[in-house]
Amino acid sequence: MKNFTAYIERDEDGLYVGSVPALPGCYTQGATLQELVENLKEVVTLCARNIDAGEVTQFVGVQTIEVAV
Repeated sequence: MKNFTAYIERDEDGLYVGSVPALPGCYTQGATLQELVENLKEVVTLCARNIDAGEVTQFVGVQTIEVAV
């Protein structure tokens, strides 16, 4: 067993979108948080099988930055 950090957002249509920064291209969506978590578990399993251990990165965190636009 291995733990992965998932980044979860809600899109403009109300769907939950999750991605796993440690696994490139590993993302999915769900209509509810429960559905999203189930989908994430499935996609993480698939992505982790198809990637070399050296390609897995460590998620450090999210930082809010302020810029003038």
